[in-house]
Amino acid sequence: MKKIIITQNFGFTSEQTKRLKKLGDVKFYDDSPATEEEWLSRAKDADIICSEEFGLKDNLNKLKNVFITYPFVALDSIDIEQLKKNNITLANSPGCNKDAVSEWVMSMILNLFRKFSQFIKNNNLPKGEMPEITQSIKNKNVTILGKGNIGSRVGKLCEAFGMNVVFFDRGDNLLKKIKSADVVINCLSPNEGTVNLLNKNFFFSLKKNSYFITFTKKEIYNSDAMIETLDKNILSGVADDCASEIVGDIYNNYYQKLLKHKKVLVTPHIAWSADSSIFNGNEMVIDNIEAWIKGCPQNLIE
Repeated sequence: MKKIIITQNFGFTSEQTKRLKKLGDVKFYDDSPATEEEWLSRAKDADIICSEEFGLKDNLNKLKNVFITYPFVALDSIDIEQLKKNNITLANSPGCNKDAVSEWVMSMILNLFRKFSQFIKNNNLPKGEMPEITQSIKNKNVTILGKGNIGSRVGKLCEAFGMNVVFFDRGDNLLKKIKSADVVINCLSPNEGTVNLLNKNFFFSLKKNSYFITFTKKEIYNSDAMIETLDKNILSGVADDCASEIVGDIYNNYYQKLLKHKKVLVTPHIAWSADSSIFNGNEMVIDNIEAWIKGCPQNLIE
């Protein structure tokens, strides 16, 4: 039987645990490894490893002839040549977070246009004065950058709210696609074609009084230019999930910088953080293992 190591507690359901146990001799760890050395000790002699990023990337050169499956989406800066050299097959779980992130995007759209957060539990409205009339998102133009798992899902939700949806995809004219957008949603993944794509020229080409929403890595967009267009009243607002920062970290410089800006809705890299992402990621881990055992590996990082 294949030796399967689950390097930490990923929250597999009882049914998912049963599926895993049918595939081999499974060792579950209930806590996270404290050091890279501890991670390597846990992974020793495994045929199949399920792991998060910690411990994995820095130990790839010490592993050989193993299948690794990652229960999340983004796994950056992997040395593909090292994988090939050591006969390591690596798979991830693309789209496992699409429901959760799409919900975050829609909540940000609604909050930017309707300003709900300003009215929830508000006890400071002037007596006798009409509250601000906000904007409906119906008939607003939205350009979605990227038509992958999340971008496609967001597009369907925007259409359900009566928005006019346009997608930017590889090979399109970016500035033409955003010209009439009331809101631009950055769903791009970092790669050779997207790093620094959303530069100063991009931000200064946005429609006046438009909004920008992003949940992806900071190397894709020029955050200084983004803030500059806010200050110059080109952008009316931004929502940013600080995806380049550690999950839940509200003390890093970037989060604190955005937190102080009155036109920014900022969250600490939690757009993905819902039970659906965990469940879907775990399902895909098991699917990946089953496919690899059958000799038809899927969702490979290569």
